Amino acid sequence: MGNLVYFISDLHLGYYDRATEKERQELLLAFLNTLLLSGTTLVIVGDLFDYWFDYKYVIPKDFFRVVTKLMDLKDNGVEIIYLMGNHDFGHYRFFPEELGIEVIPDDFRATFYGKKFYISHGDGKIANDKGYLILKKFLRNSFVQSLFRLIHPDIGIRIASGSSKKSRNYTTRRQMKDFDSLFDFAKKKIDEGFDFVVMGHTHKADFKQYNGGMYVNLGSWLDTPLCGIFDGSNFELVEVEKIIKNK
Repeated sequence: MGNLVYFISDLHLGYYDRATEKERQELLLAFLNTLLLSGTTLVIVGDLFDYWFDYKYVIPKDFFRVVTKLMDLKDNGVEIIYLMGNHDFGHYRFFPEELGIEVIPDDFRATFYGKKFYISHGDGKIANDKGYLILKKFLRNSFVQSLFRLIHPDIGIRIASGSSKKSRNYTTRRQMKDFDSLFDFAKKKIDEGFDFVVMGHTHKADFKQYNGGMYVNLGSWLDTPLCGIFDGSNFELVEVEKIIKNK
């Protein structure tokens, strides 16, 4: 029925070497091209990039083709919502001001085709993760970010890239042990009346029904690239390569 709502998360573009990243970006671009044909809404549920930091006049050049494709989608009427993940602390003004893409800092609620969605990247939901919550508040502090922008972009982006890799290695160890904490969180939201709870962060795809609602974890494109698709009635997780082949 009608237009579809797409959900992707945890692509971590920029994590691998240049040759591998070129292949990964080609896959993403091919996927985004399919949205020009059938999709009106794309929800990015955090960590599209492994690192991102935009300055007043500078953005990371490695992601230029992805950024221009997102702008192409916007120009063709596709609604894009970008929820910040734990690797997204460096967003400033570029996405909303230059691309017209809404960047949401934390969990949000949305209604698609009359169904209530609770959408969260998932960071800070893992049990006993208070240390991360303090770090998140520090990294997103406007004064701290203004100081970081005083560093030359070539150096600053390199620091952001290295820090993101260390952060991902740490969180991966926690994610493998504590991903069930996200389902516990989702169950509470479903009990509050939400039909769907969509998350990422753990890098482990999951799809569970509970009390008339559904918890979906979108997994990670570092493993098997998946996309969540909602058509107004059904929600399914589909391999991205299959979406591309079927268009």
